[in-house]
Amino acid sequence: CRLPYTLKDDQGRVVSYEKHLLSMKDNDQTANLGALIDAGVRSFKIEGRYKDMSYVKNITAHYRQMLDAIIEERGDLTRASSGRTEHFFVPSTEKTFHRGSTDYFVNARKGDIGAFDSPKFIGLPVGEVLKVAKDHLDVAVTEPLANGDGLNVMIKREVVGFRANTVEKTGENQYRVWPNEMPADLHKIRPHHPLNRNLDHNWQQALTKTSSERRVAVDIELGGWQEQLILTLTSEEGVSITHTLDGQFDEANNAEKAMSNLKDGLAKLGQTLYYARDVQINLPGALFVPNSLLNQFRREAADMLDAARLASYQRGSRKPVADPAPVYPQTHLSFLANVYNQKAREFYHRYGVQLIDAAYEAHEEKGEVPVMITKHCLRFAFNLCPKQAKGNIKSWKATPMQL
Repeated sequence: CRLPYTLKDDQGRVVSYEKHLLSMKDNDQTANLGALIDAGVRSFKIEGRYKDMSYVKNITAHYRQMLDAIIEERGDLTRASSGRTEHFFVPSTEKTFHRGSTDYFVNARKGDIGAFDSPKFIGLPVGEVLKVAKDHLDVAVTEPLANGDGLNVMIKREVVGFRANTVEKTGENQYRVWPNEMPADLHKIRPHHPLNRNLDHNWQQALTKTSSERRVAVDIELGGWQEQLILTLTSEEGVSITHTLDGQFDEANNAEKAMSNLKDGLAKLGQTLYYARDVQINLPGALFVPNSLLNQFRREAADMLDAARLASYQRGSRKPVADPAPVYPQTHLSFLANVYNQKAREFYHRYGVQLIDAAYEAHEEKGEVPVMITKHCLRFAFNLCPKQAKGNIKSWKATPMQL
């Protein structure tokens, strides 16, 4: 589907020449998340096959933030698991592998769902090439450039890319770029040729480090008095533990500083999976508690909360199979159902299918058979569908086309 094709009509006339006609834009359901949730969807999966770590981090973070915003706005939803994710970068779906966006047919058929020019990631427009020299090029840009950026231009439907070894600012919004290797085709372009960036080096560097953190909220309360401190931790799920520390704790000379130290010390949960949502100090007065004792007290309480949460966790179970079992809507499956092994065959038999043809890979189909059926319609994409015609359409028929 990423190869170039030529499309011809039934008379052999070329409709489209050497374009990537089966290459689709990327699935983007950002605008439809609320409606999908209303329709009953409770689990979302990104397109991550053959993608690198940066892509997975970026797209996951994007949808995580979108879903978090929906959960915050609505009172009828809750997270399926505990914790909240904090990201240390700003997700941008257009900065990792991206061929444009479409939601396909979720709402209606759309005419522009293909990425026909190139199946590659050309990135975002960042400016234009002003001049090409022997070992460098001068560019005018709308965004700052950095050493290591990946840049490219389109020349006769081909992406010509290069890595910026060194960039030097030469004026307002202008840079001189020395590529690692100077592509020969760059000398073919004219001034003001569009320039794209498909690798933002500084942004990518942020993704190579710890880019997100998931922590569980905990409310902390410190009570007691001079001979015994009582520490209560309550997780966001409502699991609570109480830990005590016996000793002789004197009243502090500087009450304000002592209270601040107690609050800050109890909130330091950095090496745990928790973060302090609320810290309450319910003491009759301010006490001086050595940092070493307070830290040990807090760590022991966090360990106790770990054990209590694990003990209270109830593992979910599968719903039992309906009785009577549901009946599959068809009693005969063709090779298009792709039933290739015995387990799949048993599954369909169990739900009422009587006749099952082998999958195409079993080599039992004779003659010509369809190898792909898709809602993506090239006739529609090139405005050749009779349904799109206005006025008299009797003479306009959907004749076969050749790919």
